[in-house]
Amino acid sequence: MKEKLLEIKEQAIGELESIQDISGLEKFRVTYLGKKGLITSMMKRLGELPPEDRPEIGKLANQIKTDLSGLFEDAHGRIEAKGTEEEFYLDITLPGREPARGHLHPISRVNREICNIFMKMGFRVVKGPNVELDYYNFEALNFPKDHPARDMQDTFYISKKVVLRTHTSNMQIRVMESQSPPVSVIAPGKVYRSDSADASHAPMFHQVEGFLVDKNVTFADLKGTLTSFVHQMFDRDTALRFRPSFFPFTEPSAEVDIQCVICRGEGCRTCSQTGWLEILGAGMIDPEVYRFVDYDPETISGFAFGMGVERIAMLKYGIDDLQLFFKNDMRFLRQF
Repeated sequence: MKEKLLEIKEQAIGELESIQDISGLEKFRVTYLGKKGLITSMMKRLGELPPEDRPEIGKLANQIKTDLSGLFEDAHGRIEAKGTEEEFYLDITLPGREPARGHLHPISRVNREICNIFMKMGFRVVKGPNVELDYYNFEALNFPKDHPARDMQDTFYISKKVVLRTHTSNMQIRVMESQSPPVSVIAPGKVYRSDSADASHAPMFHQVEGFLVDKNVTFADLKGTLTSFVHQMFDRDTALRFRPSFFPFTEPSAEVDIQCVICRGEGCRTCSQTGWLEILGAGMIDPEVYRFVDYDPETISGFAFGMGVERIAMLKYGIDDLQLFFKNDMRFLRQF
């Protein structure tokens, strides 16, 4: 049995030196050091020996098992170190890999483009609170107490006097009450309406409000400003038209349409065969609004306009579902 143990040791050492991977080490461990391995099997046979020989052979078996365990651990460390070196080995002859780069969300891109266009015209960018007083969101903008926009179906009320703003027009009052004319401002930001989410509606979306107040401002100035904006946002061949409308804080008021960017006015599914697409609302600021900010409506005048950023983005990129902007689907976002 002594010769057999020494033979097993010599055989194990020889095999261990030729092992080059972790799987080979595991096989070695099971074969020689496991519960059913060769060393354990030999130790179970000690009972077959004469009593006087058992201490010597038992001691030898334990020593061989200890020696092989130590050699096994050394080999394990050697192979792991080799694997780490290979894993982090840098081959400078390989071509480089360009890392993936993030980019702006399409809504952020369009929002920045809108702001940049108006900033080049001299407008200043301001931002305001999403949670707003009823006074700034409605009352000071000439919304009577019983106006439909105050209905619980349209507005998120936090309390009787506090709401989630339904438009960024609240910044008209906040800016004008702190600054004398001339004033030219755009106010981008999130707004909230009690709408169900579908292909063209969302309870939260983005809006850019703009207004200009000075002496002798006319509707022609408004038309020129918005025409310049449309030509820069889309192209100079994009026609636009103004349709009479109503907003409590502008008089006269207008809806602004552009020629369909898909069919170029010939009529298609996107424009419901009309050849036109609505993009924003605008008008001359109602003199009643000036009374809330101590402006003299007899000496000054101004215009205001508001547009949905998602609406502009959908037209600019030919997108037919507003919800795509909020789903964070990388297949969609990678296109921008």
